[in-house]
Amino acid sequence: MPRTPLPRPAAISPAEYRARRQSLMAALPPQSAVLLSAASLKTRNRDSEYPFRQDSDFHYLSGFPEPDALLVLLPGREDGEAVLFCQEKDPHMEAWTGLRIGAEKAVTTYGLDAAYENDERDALLPELLDGRETLYLPFDDGETLALAESLRAELAAQARRGARAPRAFADVAPLIHERRLIKSEAELDLMRHAARISAAAHRRAMRSVCPGLQEYQLQAELEHEFAWHGARAPAYATIVGGGENACVLHYIENGATLNDGDLVLIDAGGEFDLYAGDITRTFPVNGRFSSAQRELYDLVLEAQCRAVAAVAPGTTLQAIHEGVVRDLTDGLIRLGLLEGPLETRIDDHGYRRFFLHATSHWLGLDVHDVGDYRLEGQPRELMPGMVLTVEPGLYIPDAEDIPEAYRGIGIRIEDDVAVTATGREVLTTDVPKSVADIEALMHDR
Repeated sequence: MPRTPLPRPAAISPAEYRARRQSLMAALPPQSAVLLSAASLKTRNRDSEYPFRQDSDFHYLSGFPEPDALLVLLPGREDGEAVLFCQEKDPHMEAWTGLRIGAEKAVTTYGLDAAYENDERDALLPELLDGRETLYLPFDDGETLALAESLRAELAAQARRGARAPRAFADVAPLIHERRLIKSEAELDLMRHAARISAAAHRRAMRSVCPGLQEYQLQAELEHEFAWHGARAPAYATIVGGGENACVLHYIENGATLNDGDLVLIDAGGEFDLYAGDITRTFPVNGRFSSAQRELYDLVLEAQCRAVAAVAPGTTLQAIHEGVVRDLTDGLIRLGLLEGPLETRIDDHGYRRFFLHATSHWLGLDVHDVGDYRLEGQPRELMPGMVLTVEPGLYIPDAEDIPEAYRGIGIRIEDDVAVTATGREVLTTDVPKSVADIEALMHDR
């Protein structure tokens, strides 16, 4: 029977991109402008480029998918506030690399006020920015900073003819990132879809694994499933760590053999329309948890489920993390991997031998998405529309002071969770995480 890809959600509308630009411009002081560059093609080697991926901030404000473009926002300009410069239509180049959108179609398709080809940029930009007092641009983008400096110098040189150069530069990134932190319903639909695709890939991995398989072969199963459903790339480098490799947090070599009796940890997510899925599951290569593996797994699972249940408006990531630390530390003491009392082991960070990372991070257009975690020095309260991961783990070293049955076991369990007005929506429920459900899926192949 032919396989059918998951139904695609609607794309974000030009009206939503326009509303995002208007929201940003409304936050700027009078006589400001924004310069924001698209990503560029990056050479991999010789005549080969890395697959193009648009800059997340540029995508958030425009939806325009091509490289080497420049978005200029000009609040209050009567002839149009959103101006795009883009690659020219070039039949010769298009014969090699595919059709380009071009200036005319950029306006009609992406809801921009005006668009010009890049060969007009040098002549038009000084005119557009004349009289703008502050230029907002990303301070981590050296090329855009250099362009802004050049434009300011050019306008300053024309002062005798009445030109007025910008007096100051300001970093636009914090203003964009504050808006990206709260997802719209259209964004949440895309993230639900990325989560469904990612969950399907994890289920496929659970059904495909067997002793003797190579980690990279399991990676291939995952990434085939991503692509089949339209997630044309992983959201980040896929982690497939069998046995002790699961104790390396960002293990991406994926070159070892998966052995009978070991667990395998998979941290993988598909990217759909630039929005990331991010799931971690840990399961036995042979389909059955050993008693020691199950003890540690259930400890992590209990902490993870309690942390997911704690996600709600008004709480903080710090509070969620502190709950996980307490649960894991208490469990480690019960299993004899730490010695109590509980409060002492929490205060002296004794648990950090086994749990090295934070419980959560923001999720969205980037897998470690943008947005401040603290406001005025205090942990930020969760609000509806935020999306975060919940991913406690335990990583037991192969050391002589560790009971032999626990040595070299790494476990992490991660779900994607959206904050709602009344609590939470877990986006990644389609992939099992209890011992019983995992074993049932793995034996129903």
